[in-house]
Amino acid sequence: MERLELAILADDLTGGMIIASLLEKGGVVCPLLTDADGVHNSSGEPTALVLARKIRLVAPALARKEAAIAASAFGARDARTIYYKYSALFDSTSRGNIGPIAETLLAETGAAQTIFCPAYIDRTVTVYQGHLFVGKTPLAESFKRYDPVTPAETSDLVAKLSSQTHWKVGLINHQAMRADVDAVRAHVESQREHRFFIADAVDEGDVGKLAAITRDWKVVTGADSLAPAVMADRREGLGRQPNSGRRLLPPASGHEALLVGSCAEATRTQLQSFEEHHPVWHIDLARDAVDDRLVSQIAGWAKERLELGPVGISTNSTPDRVRAAQDVFGVEGASRKADQLLAQLATRLRHLGVSKYVIAGGETSGEILNALTVKQLEVAAYDDELFGGYCHAGGNQAMSFVLKPGSMGNQDFFARAFARMREADNVVR
Repeated sequence: MERLELAILADDLTGGMIIASLLEKGGVVCPLLTDADGVHNSSGEPTALVLARKIRLVAPALARKEAAIAASAFGARDARTIYYKYSALFDSTSRGNIGPIAETLLAETGAAQTIFCPAYIDRTVTVYQGHLFVGKTPLAESFKRYDPVTPAETSDLVAKLSSQTHWKVGLINHQAMRADVDAVRAHVESQREHRFFIADAVDEGDVGKLAAITRDWKVVTGADSLAPAVMADRREGLGRQPNSGRRLLPPASGHEALLVGSCAEATRTQLQSFEEHHPVWHIDLARDAVDDRLVSQIAGWAKERLELGPVGISTNSTPDRVRAAQDVFGVEGASRKADQLLAQLATRLRHLGVSKYVIAGGETSGEILNALTVKQLEVAAYDDELFGGYCHAGGNQAMSFVLKPGSMGNQDFFARAFARMREADNVVR
């Protein structure tokens, strides 16, 4: 079995999907797994794989446990480097879980240090002087400031990470990054009192330099730009093949359903566009989620409509209704309640013949695929239409999915997602 060059732990499913699809685009076969047991017997002999676990918002102790399990599984596959993948917007709270997970990975592997680089250059998410920018806007002044679960209270990543760890957090700033690779490496090695470093990255050149610096490191952390650069640095030519990878995956004939757990404003706009042509059941968590009959009611409603086309079920709501749900269930409790409801509905829809799912929300996606007992996915190559979210689970009851992070996508994203999966059904094989 070929040695794993890069074993990626993603802290939610959509984030894992994007990184796998970016690697597929670069010519790297990269299956997506949802369970650590699958690492031992993943199909084929990939040089990279992604294990996506729902660990962004769980209790830090559970996140640490999950990270230790992942590190053990990756170690059994003789992974050269573990890459911990989190959101480019550094989604987390003051208690974690980015810091606790990274601490655990270093402890489990014996790594001396790691960097944190949440840059996504193609989406204009950059790090300058330790501060995160979305385009020209500091993170804490962007739309992320109003996130109901992980609001961005600061753009200073050194301060943000320091609130989650007792370890000292250093900075590889823009001035340091302007030097050559050997000089930057020496800059890091001279600061042995730091085990964590926030790394500036304002363009692809910076990202490539960080990949070269960390070539022999046991643990590297970052968002979407760094992992493909790491593979490109280690395998000549990868990352420079824009036409490689698959646009279409195997078919999954059956009914279609949209499940929306994301509260992002972009998702709300996309849902309104979808609802112009298709029925949508809107769940008001504060009002409806205490009703034990709710799942059966919605399943009955869907059964009457699935033959006519896709149906939508959503917990996305206006900010005031989100706050009302949080008053009832708590901030994290409301999110968890929404995801659990949609996961129950996904399994009921499966029994009604649904085989094509579009799911909005990273945490929601993880909960739903877990409920559907999906363990391994084929991933299509990244493109700017579906943002790397298109995947397929084979077997006797094949299913296809398009998974969407909350803030991504054009207004007609949901229509395009279903159209792509239908296109796969019509390909002669």
